[in-house]
Amino acid sequence: MDNDSTIKTARRIFEVLEYFEEVQRPISLKEIAHQYGYPTSSASALLKSMVILGYLFYDSYNRTYMPTMRIAQMGGWLKSGLFGESAILALVDYVFEQVDELVSISTQSDLYAQYIHRLQTTKRLRFDIRIGDIRPLAISGVGRTMLSTHTDVEIERLVRRINATCPAEERVELELLMKIINGIRRDGYMFSKHVITQDAGVIAMPLPKRSFGRILVLGVGGPVSRLEENHDHILASMRAGIERFLKD
Repeated sequence: MDNDSTIKTARRIFEVLEYFEEVQRPISLKEIAHQYGYPTSSASALLKSMVILGYLFYDSYNRTYMPTMRIAQMGGWLKSGLFGESAILALVDYVFEQVDELVSISTQSDLYAQYIHRLQTTKRLRFDIRIGDIRPLAISGVGRTMLSTHTDVEIERLVRRINATCPAEERVELELLMKIINGIRRDGYMFSKHVITQDAGVIAMPLPKRSFGRILVLGVGGPVSRLEENHDHILASMRAGIERFLKD
């Protein structure tokens, strides 16, 4: 099997698992093939392989598939491993109750910031993110907040890598970026507006380093106008939550 085929197979496995996460019910071969445009034969072979390996259960009566408990158990260690005995999850719940906006946790994934947990607002006007979504490390609010926890030398090295892999028009000017980074370090947070999505913003704050030395960022996102109106309350809630749940 060549590299392209290997990548395609791996991608399809995760697409199937993510689709189960989205719909949270049994699915049929026809449905998954239609959802992602897989050839029926390829979808059938994929699902049967996942059944043989113990990751899916096949209901022959209804002709549907469901994940087995093996899937649920595989990620059981992550909650404590990434979040530290659920303290981060408790923090997110607390901030969400206080502000009722999109509250997220993101971490660094190479040259990107990646969302790994989020609670969505109940308000009608909102912007959504999905767990697993990534943002440019040197451009996005959460990404720049992550960079603020690195040393200047580390930031320079990351910027060189970013500029070596992105189009010329997207290259980052280190001097300008460092002015923003130093502002985050001074204030303890960043308020990013209209960067990734017009009219959307995020107030991002770095968290104390957790298990495995991972950098985590707490974000409160939503329409810029709402974030501006409730700026002081949001900041106070984030700081109070960090003090309450992550105090050493």
